[in-house]
Amino acid sequence: MSETDQLTTEAIAERVRRDVDRALKRNIKGLDFLTAPRAEVGAMAKDLIHREGTALLYRYRPVVDEIYRLPLLIVSPPSNKGYIFDLAPGQSMVEYLLGRGYDVFNLDWAPPRRDEAHLAITDYVDRFIPDALAKIAEITGENDVSLAGYCMGGTLATIHASLYPGTGVKNLLLFATPVDFTHMHLFQKWADKRHFDIDEVVDRLGIIPPELMLGAFDLARPANRAAGKMTLWTNMWNDEFVRSYRMFDRWAAETLPVPGEYFREQIKLLMWENALASGTLEIAGRKADLANIAGPILNIVAQHDHIVSLEATQPLKDLTSTSDYEEIISKGGHVSLVAGPAALRRLWPLIDEWLGKRSV
Repeated sequence: MSETDQLTTEAIAERVRRDVDRALKRNIKGLDFLTAPRAEVGAMAKDLIHREGTALLYRYRPVVDEIYRLPLLIVSPPSNKGYIFDLAPGQSMVEYLLGRGYDVFNLDWAPPRRDEAHLAITDYVDRFIPDALAKIAEITGENDVSLAGYCMGGTLATIHASLYPGTGVKNLLLFATPVDFTHMHLFQKWADKRHFDIDEVVDRLGIIPPELMLGAFDLARPANRAAGKMTLWTNMWNDEFVRSYRMFDRWAAETLPVPGEYFREQIKLLMWENALASGTLEIAGRKADLANIAGPILNIVAQHDHIVSLEATQPLKDLTSTSDYEEIISKGGHVSLVAGPAALRRLWPLIDEWLGKRSV
């Protein structure tokens, strides 16, 4: 047998040993996965400092002695729990930001009660966010903040900033934030007014259950759930992959219900009328004019986001009046901007570089 043949034989044998080892681990760990309790989430200590209606304002405890002067408030999307920003050590955006010296707050949401079905976009942008900012100012003594938001949390933060120009929001950081809803392709198909009677849905249900939203994703990508399970099984031998999968799976499964009126306005005003991008959105009798936003903006988008397309986020540059606009297009999908080890290595240092010089 030649030396080349010997090397080939050894390589084949090593591949067989590896495949057998993975097959054994996959089957053993598959049983562990089925019987395991819910994945633990939330890495960093925090305190609930304010509650109003569905709004929950948390402050994360500092981990370094010196922190930036300017507080950072992250607004969660009303349909999702805020622990996506703090999944686990090494996969937590909050952990990273605390370590870099930021004073981090999170405006999170509790499931609305039946008697809160009337809550509308106005309540979020003209009551919950301003009240959170007032509480932060009371605690820190700082009237200015950096305001950040993810997905619809970013849209609400943007609407708020347009209503209150020059009064508290110094920097605006947006993650996968839709502005031009004509490019929200998944939801435009799902909520097509020709067959989607939003008034009947809201009037009959009151509170919109999470199954309705999750069903939209399944209809748009019917093979996604099965493909995800197959990917999980293929990688069952990989402890780190399984750990991440279980945390993301829990977050998706714990999608929140939303108030019916908020959902109605989201579909009618934002999706059908595209009122934010067209400049016709009114909140409590005031125009939510994006041209009012003149402060620094960091717009962070995902290249392969099937929920919020690049086109839905990018008009922000032209619609606002800022002369300090920066855009980061990150590889990956919708969630990879705010969670996971890849963002820790590639994206969050860029955010720190931008925000640090604007937080003193």
